[in-house]
Amino acid sequence: MNVIDQIEAEEAKKFLPTVHVGDTVEVHYLIREGDKERVQLFIGTIIAMSGRGISRTMTVRRLVQGEGVERIFPIHSPRVKDVVVTRRGRARQSKLYYMRDRVGKSTRVREFVGDKARKERDSERERRDAFAAASEAEANAAPEATEEA
Repeated sequence: MNVIDQIEAEEAKKFLPTVHVGDTVEVHYLIREGDKERVQLFIGTIIAMSGRGISRTMTVRRLVQGEGVERIFPIHSPRVKDVVVTRRGRARQSKLYYMRDRVGKSTRVREFVGDKARKERDSERERRDAFAAASEAEANAAPEATEEA
């Protein structure tokens, strides 16, 4: 493994949710206002995914007061705290740029439903819970190691 791959492996997030183009997501994004930081939600539909590895990004679009707002989020950024999928979308294209020309109900993406979607949602929930338990156990073990030293 070369140096760049090692650095990417260290900086990359350990848990990534399974997101696809067409999904409606809540992106928990850390913003700074003066000297304070807070988490702000950006809720919208993923219209594009690009890049790979640590440079992977997703373009999320939403409508605010009738005006379309798009934002590009680097998935591995420390500012992106969490990505929660609220609806699975069934998209037949990898880029949904045609959504930019649409307003109102025509901006909806057909929902991915059925047994396959239910199994995927349950497995995603189990992965998230397992990761949360593992990171909590790791956080609890870390202070004990520093106290012994």
